Amino acid sequence: MTFRRYCLCALLFSGIVSGAQAHTICTMLADASTGRILVERGDCTTRVTPASTFKIAISLMGYDSGFLKDEHTPLLPFREGYPDYIASWRAPTDPTAWIRNSVVWYSQQVTRSLGQDRFRRYVAAFRYGNEDVSGDPGQHDGLTRAWLSSSLKIAPKEQIAFVRRLVARTLPVSGRAFDMTGRITEIGTYGDGWDVHGKTGTGSPVLASGVHDDAHDYGWFVGWARKDERAVVFARLIQADTILPEGAGPNARAAFLAELPDLLRSSTK
Repeated sequence: MTFRRYCLCALLFSGIVSGAQAHTICTMLADASTGRILVERGDCTTRVTPASTFKIAISLMGYDSGFLKDEHTPLLPFREGYPDYIASWRAPTDPTAWIRNSVVWYSQQVTRSLGQDRFRRYVAAFRYGNEDVSGDPGQHDGLTRAWLSSSLKIAPKEQIAFVRRLVARTLPVSGRAFDMTGRITEIGTYGDGWDVHGKTGTGSPVLASGVHDDAHDYGWFVGWARKDERAVVFARLIQADTILPEGAGPNARAAFLAELPDLLRSSTK
């Protein structure tokens, strides 16, 4: 999708499923402890852009490096020239608002603080998808755009593996990075008392001509849920069949959360 349209879609966490058409590419749940696949439906092995789900990884990097401090520090000012298509983006932003409003420029300030080499090392250490942070061909923009319908790609099954390592705390980051990422990605309690953490993402396929196919956006919802001593990790990937005004990611999130109680019940049978 175009950068402007990406920005518009990334913000909208309305929780309302559009009447416009979309189809599910993959639904996958796994036991966080054992890795046992509980639900696997559709094509869960094809890589696409992670879009804003990559903010989970950026959060781990930011807290591990010390650039991010807690839920509200640093509070970074908006500056002219930053992406500003959404009114809430034209305001000082802290880590909680960054995740809640999916602020693109805040992600870019975190990755810039790392520098290209350290950023690349984190992505490789996380074994995140194809690990390609080169960015758009010839643009040298991987540090700020690799995850935005660009070079970095990941499959739902790889999202599951990454989130499992997060939940198991086996990624090479500090304990505080795990703790704080858990805090800012918490969504709420769903189903029969499941505490859900996750992040949406909306990004378009790029055609051979280089044009972004806005009418067929990918929509992600990726995360984990805990109840008592049990934890599951999940990935939902959809693709729009037409332009969705509220964004494909929010559609994926709303539909998945509505289905989550049944998915969890069926996975224990």
